[in-house]
Amino acid sequence: MRFLLRLVSLLVVLVALAAAGGLTYLYAKYPDVPAASATYRIESTPDRVDRGRYLANHVAICMDCHTERDFSKSAGPIRHDKLGAGGEKFDNFNSGVPGTLYAKNITPAALSTWTDGELLRAVAEGVSKDGTPLFPLMPYPNYGQMAEDDVMAILAYVRSLAPIESHVPERSLDVPVNFIVRTIPRKAMFGTRPSPSDKVAYGEYLVMAASCADCHTPRDAQGQSLPGMAFAGGNEFRDPENGYRVRSANVTPDADSGIGAWTEEQFINKFKGFEVPDDHVLTDAERRQNTAMPWRMYAGMTREDLGAIYAYLRTLKPVVHRVDKWPDAQAAAR
Repeated sequence: MRFLLRLVSLLVVLVALAAAGGLTYLYAKYPDVPAASATYRIESTPDRVDRGRYLANHVAICMDCHTERDFSKSAGPIRHDKLGAGGEKFDNFNSGVPGTLYAKNITPAALSTWTDGELLRAVAEGVSKDGTPLFPLMPYPNYGQMAEDDVMAILAYVRSLAPIESHVPERSLDVPVNFIVRTIPRKAMFGTRPSPSDKVAYGEYLVMAASCADCHTPRDAQGQSLPGMAFAGGNEFRDPENGYRVRSANVTPDADSGIGAWTEEQFINKFKGFEVPDDHVLTDAERRQNTAMPWRMYAGMTREDLGAIYAYLRTLKPVVHRVDKWPDAQAAAR
């Protein structure tokens, strides 16, 4: 009996040592990203800030996540008085996140002590100033493939925001994601922005910058993209106040369940229809058919850029996947 107890005790000690060794290696090895450059500088010019304003508000829509939204109105417009101040909550209930995340304050009130190299590393490689690995809800894997001058433009614009003091809670990731997240950041591999004359290639670039696939590709319980379902829609989001569900649309060129029957003009006009805001407070029935899609921000894209996105989406494999977009609206009607 004593031998058995000693054996069990020894096994417990060995398992504990192995676990400790594994954690030591994990924290020593990852995130496997170079240190932020101390000499990296982003020159802030009017043209660069303007380009960054366009990208951050209408393409990459950084300001959508990093600004509180008002879902009592159509498409949940951002609160411009809190532009960039952070605080938006993302969790398993409303966004399918394994834990609870809060968008950070990205105004100069929070970033004044950050170097340009630290900002670039966070946005393009996923490692914060203090070495914390970022969860890829912040789509740094995409930003790390963009043209570096576009990322620099976004950062120049962020530096120009009005400083707003705000308290943003710390994140809490579920086990084992809190460990796995350390392995996700990677060195940026900046690409080249295609010429707008190559409509499909340029559209693919914009789709990556806008992270369209992140919302429009359904995922399994582990957060992995379902094979063969790229851009087929069905990811579920919830109104943060009342929990009403909305699911992303199928944007593949399937003629029946996707956008295959849409003309380019219809596609562009769908976005441009949100340029003139409808600010009435939604009724309960209307909130059941509201959307997490930030239409008002994407509406600011140029018609040329929207046309390029349409051209690229038309090249995708059509996927038959009919999405019930507003299940709670139909439940209320029954």
